[in-house]
Order: sequence, then structure tokens, then C-alpha cells
Amino acid sequence: MDDTSVKELAQFLESSPSCFHAAENMKNMLLKVHFEQLYENKKWTIRPGGRYFVTRNESALIAFTVPEHSFPGMRIMASHGDSPAFKIKENPELETDGHYIRLNVERYGGMLCAPWLDRPLSVAGRVIVRDPGSGAFVSRLVNIDRDLVLIPNLAVHMNREANNGYKYNPQKDMLPLYGDLTAKGTFMKTIADCAGVDEEAILGHDLFLYNRERASIWGASGEFISCGRLDDLQCAFASLKGFLAGKKQKYLSVHCVLDNEEVGSGTKQGAASTFLYDTLTRIHDCLGLTREDYLIHLADSLMISADNAHAVHPNHTDKADPTNRPYINGGIVIKFNANQKYCTDGVSAAMFRDICRTAGVPVQTFVNRSDMAGGSTLGNISNTQVALNTVDIGLPQLAMHSPYETAGVQDTEYLIRAAEEFFK
Repeated sequence: MDDTSVKELAQFLESSPSCFHAAENMKNMLLKVHFEQLYENKKWTIRPGGRYFVTRNESALIAFTVPEHSFPGMRIMASHGDSPAFKIKENPELETDGHYIRLNVERYGGMLCAPWLDRPLSVAGRVIVRDPGSGAFVSRLVNIDRDLVLIPNLAVHMNREANNGYKYNPQKDMLPLYGDLTAKGTFMKTIADCAGVDEEAILGHDLFLYNRERASIWGASGEFISCGRLDDLQCAFASLKGFLAGKKQKYLSVHCVLDNEEVGSGTKQGAASTFLYDTLTRIHDCLGLTREDYLIHLADSLMISADNAHAVHPNHTDKADPTNRPYINGGIVIKFNANQKYCTDGVSAAMFRDICRTAGVPVQTFVNRSDMAGGSTLGNISNTQVALNTVDIGLPQLAMHSPYETAGVQDTEYLIRAAEEFFK
């Protein structure tokens, strides 16, 4: 089994401790193959045969290629770059009992709390400073690339019911230990040193805890990969790899990675925003096309909403639907929901199955048990701004929303091949 793709995925995950780093890494991959960066606050010049990308908030990215000749529609593949984590609050230091310094954090998204305990953590994200030359606000990526903090468990002797179920209080149980009293007043200086700026220069920040454990390829035959942020950077990575490999000759081809899916997508860079709509309509305007041209193209377009799916859990097989039971390394999962939490319908499912059949990629299906509520994803939310045929898919994984998730080595390659065929 060729494990080249999964090794590249592992490197991508480890170098993307925050959504800002993920967007920067994708940006660099695009620049390396001569994509031109566009800016929302500047005029665009778009030519047939061109390749471009634009970012918003430095955490969402849309890359696209324009065919040499007139095109009948668009092929869009969308994923998200954020993951559940703990966000560092303003004024983060908490002195405790005159001996400890903890950091004040709040939950971002719906995570499994228990796996965050007793493991090495650090801090990554961005800080905002004013450039002394131009006077503009600029950001600096931050990754404290060492074991910095840890959230210690309470010993079983002090909580005899710990193994009988426990409700975590995020303000009490989930605050990370940063240091002893000598660490007082040093946290923001540590961040500033990493950013290469003076502490006083930092005017704002978006900083998150992340799990320091490296990606692991494991199992009897090396069939599994475990790492943080597989949901949804596994799909974002595979989408970009397939997008770059595809010929992209007939349709306007779009690789889209949005932010804030884990908190509802209702931000200027989320699926509910106008980011995708603004980009697509602006492309049409720059090519001299009309609004009617855009609407005609939209009617002959397809979007793949790629966000990971739940695999059947080996210890909890009863949690899966009786007849729709996706397994790790069993292929790409098409997700269905009668109440449109997923926007797959008969038409979009048929189109995606045909793509996978042509690519020689296996397909599975996921539907929640009828007595269990499931989550939603970015597809149906994005459709409120850009309405087109959309299929919700994902790669099967275990422990979704844990800081150390598990997925399949083969499935990454399956999605790359399907994406390449989609962008053919």
C-alpha cells in the first residue's frame, strides 16, 4: 500500500495547529504551483486559463481556475478548516493559591472534554499588531512549538465517581496549568516573543490550545492514522490535492475551505457568509459575464460538501444505523438526512456515485439512527447563499471532536482520487 498521501497528510496536520496555519499552508501550496493571490480590497483582473485564490480573515480560502474557453457551469468542493478547541480568553492568567498560574479559556465548538486532560498541550493562532511603516493592522502567526501547558485530572481518590460518568465544568475542570508563581505575567510575553514583536505591540489575538501529540500511523498493517484536527483537515487536504491534480478544463473549478463550521458557520468567513457568493459573482463580473450567466451556470453546477463522517465504532456498534454502516478504509461516505441536516438528495447522490465509479473509488452511506439526533455541516448552510446541487460526503473516522481522532490511511487516497476525477 502506497502511504505517500497519508504521510503528506500527517505533515499537513502537524503544521496546522490552528485554522490560520491551515489556511497559510494551503496558500503556500497554491503559490508553489503558480496560483495568483487576489485581495478582496483590490481590483481583480481575471483571464481565461488563469489560476487564482483569495482569503478572508486569513482563516478561509477559495482557490479557482478559469477554463480557456466558455464554461457551462461550476465544480465546487467545500470543506472547513476549524476544529473544536479551547480558546484563550482576554487577560488569560489566573493566579491560584499563590502557587500556580493557570490560563483562562473557553470552549470553541462541541468537543469531547476528557481526552484533553493529562496530555501535553500548547498554544497557536495569531496576534494582531499595527505595522509601524504603513500603519496597517497586520497579523503574525503564533505557534509555541513546545510542551507548554497541561490540564491535570483530579485523582480518583478525590473523585471516587470519576469512572461512573462525570459532567465537566469548563470553567473549573478544563483550565490548563501554565506554571508556578514564577510564570506570573509571562504568558503574553511568550506569545510576543514567538510572534517577533514587543508585548505592548499586540492589540488583539485569536489563540487556541492544541494537542502536541504527533500524528501516528498504526494498526496491525499500518491501516489507521490518528492525529488532532482530522475533522476536517483530512477533507481539506484531500480536496486540495485532487483539485491541483485535476485537469480542470471544462468547468470553473473551485476549492473552498471555510471557517467556523464548528460554531454554526454564522460569521463573515463561515458557510453562512457571502464569501463564496461574493467570489463566484465577482469572477463572473471580471470575465464580462452577466448575472443571468451566473444563474445559468449555477443551475448546471455541483458542489461537494466534504466534512468527515462517523464510522461504526468497534465498541459501540449499536450506535450505528442498522443498514447504513460505514467503516474505516471502506471508502468515501455519502451522508443522508431526511430533515436536510445534510443536503444530499437522489440527484446529487447519483452524480457523486458516478464520479466515484469512474475514479474506481468505493462508496459507503451514513444515515443517523432514527432515534438519535445527528450534527449538521456546511453544505446546507452554504446553500442559503449559493443554491446548487450539493452532496454531503466525508471520510469515516472514530472519536470525532476529540483532540486525537482516528481515520483510515486508504480513505485519504480515495478522496484525492475522487476529487481529481471531479475536477477533471
